[in-house]
Amino acid sequence: MFLKEVSSAHQACIYLIKNTEKKTCFNLCSSVFNLQTATPGGKPIDFSGVDDSTARWVQEFSVKPYANPAKLESIDGARYQALLIPDCPGALNDLAHSGSLARILSHFISHQKPVCAVGQGVAALCCATEEQKWIFSGYSMTGPSVFELVRSPEFANLPLIVEDFIKDNGGSYTASIEDAVHVVLDRHLVTGQNVQSTSAAVNNLILLCSSR
Repeated sequence: MFLKEVSSAHQACIYLIKNTEKKTCFNLCSSVFNLQTATPGGKPIDFSGVDDSTARWVQEFSVKPYANPAKLESIDGARYQALLIPDCPGALNDLAHSGSLARILSHFISHQKPVCAVGQGVAALCCATEEQKWIFSGYSMTGPSVFELVRSPEFANLPLIVEDFIKDNGGSYTASIEDAVHVVLDRHLVTGQNVQSTSAAVNNLILLCSSR
């Protein structure tokens, strides 16, 4: 996840799995924000699926100041202006039930700070409940559709179906056809349906921050 610090020395945090969207997110945001990475427990970022087209970028990334993630548990939401959670399959298992992320999201919602989640990263928003109510109840959003998820051999073992969770907890869910670019903007929340929606979603986040 990326976070933009309110002070003149901006920072950011991220939790990522795949390389294509990592590169897209970082390239778009690094020109606007100073970045810092953060993962649960401060675990190293997983650079899986490195190929010839991304190997050089991964090498360049590894020497950046934000290459060493901070602990998500130590993040103070009050220091930051915006939050980005890119497409990350791991979000279904750890971020979707993270008390630390729930605390950060609660701060962002109460202060109407820009939040962006893309693809399976939208599952991370499911952790944010207060008094047994989801804090995103009443928001319009998107995320991976069942038609997209069912193509995965892991579908039967998924701990959470984002589309169902949103509908069952008071959110308004929309989706386009599989793999189509689809972004929903509601107040200060930007969501993208899938990894193909990364650029459009991140650009909307940047516009939201620029308008403040």
